[in-house]
Parts: sequence; structure tokens; C-alpha cells
Amino acid sequence: MNRIVIAGVSGAIGGAMAEAILDQSPDSRVVGLCRNPDRAAERLQASGKIRFLTWNAEEDEVPADVLSELEAVMPANEGIDTFIYAAGLLHSEDLFPEKRLEDVSASAMARAFAVNATGFAVLAQALLPWLQHREFKRIAAISAKVGSISDNRLGGWYAYRSSKAALNMLVRTLSVELPRRCKPVACVALHPGTTESALSAPFRQSLAQLQVHKPGETASNLLRVIRNVTAEDNGRFLSWDGTELLW
Repeated sequence: MNRIVIAGVSGAIGGAMAEAILDQSPDSRVVGLCRNPDRAAERLQASGKIRFLTWNAEEDEVPADVLSELEAVMPANEGIDTFIYAAGLLHSEDLFPEKRLEDVSASAMARAFAVNATGFAVLAQALLPWLQHREFKRIAAISAKVGSISDNRLGGWYAYRSSKAALNMLVRTLSVELPRRCKPVACVALHPGTTESALSAPFRQSLAQLQVHKPGETASNLLRVIRNVTAEDNGRFLSWDGTELLW
């Protein structure tokens, strides 16, 4: 893991993963993508070890200038060895997890799908030239256990559940295509576990009975899983402790 692209680097998990990578492997080249780089952790911004690129998961394509800047930092002929998609949306000022069918909104569903799923596919498409070298590549999409169709016993959270399930299907589908075009490669979905973040903040009271990790702990857990991933893990849905989850 020496040439790494992290999407959603201004979020708690994406930012913590970037910090952990740079702490553990100071010589790594890391490019962080996010909507607003100014919102990234101050420590990351001050480090000078990460290149921030402005990217919006809700756009239909990755702008050419973003790809040009990436090329300047990590030439496509050298490639990247790790792509981590950590962008995610559960709630915002005008979006909140649905408790019942009457709460479902087409616009909210569309936005959740854009950030949680479609953005991953669009970015993977744009990064394809960086993935076609002969070294082993790891592609990790930060999903969520609530995106498991088999595990859904509580209902609700229509937009978030559905968009994470869509992300899982994108990972599974990419895991079929990419070995034909980018071998050797492993494309996996990862459940990070419940993490203290702006995403989980409104649900702090209901999380009291769950195991909740600090962002740094989540980052360490996820990076341990990613580093241990092999080509045989391609197409799997893994939890933060390395166990396999049901789709």
C-alpha cells in the first residue's frame, strides 16, 4: 500500500484511515478526494503528505482537471495499488433515516444512492487506467452491515439500506469484471463497525448498547483487513474484524 487514493477523506473514517496510513508508512503517496478539502482534519492538512483533490460524489463524472491533477501526482502508467471508497451519507439538514414508508422521498433516495453507491462506480470507472498495471491491487468500498439484505430484520432506513445494498452489488459485479482486465486484484466491501462520527452522532443514545469505536480504532481495524486481503478474497463482504458477512 504505497500509492493510495481515498475518496471521502474529509469524513471521520476516511480521514482516520489517511492519518493511519501516513503514520504507519510515511513514504506512501496518498491522494484524498472530497467535496471540500477545507473540512479535512487539520492534522492531515498540516502534514503536507497528502494531496487533496476536490471531488463531488453527486456529479455524473469525474472532472478532467481532477484526473489531470491525479496524473501529476500518480502517473497512470505507475498506477495505484489501493483505492478506498469511504464517502457516505446517512443524514443531512434535509435528509434523515426513514422510520416508515410514508417518510420515503425520491430526492432523498437519489442523493443517498449518488453518494453511497453511484459515486463509487463513477470513480472506479475513471480510475481504470490506474488499475491496469501488473501489481496486486486492493479496492475497498466502505459499506455497512445494514446494507445486507439477509441481515435486515428491523426495516426502516430505506435510502441508506438500499444505497449500501447497491454499493455491495457494485463491488460484487466489479469483482467479476476486474480480474479479466486488472489482474491481480481484489475488490471487497467492508463493514466498519459502529464508529463515533458526525454520521452516527444523532443516534448516540440508541447506540449505547453497541460496541462503538473511535475513528482511529476503526481505521486500524479496516487497514488490517485490507492489508490481509488476497486475490482469493475478491468479491467478499467483510466485517471490521475480518469475518465474512452475508450479502
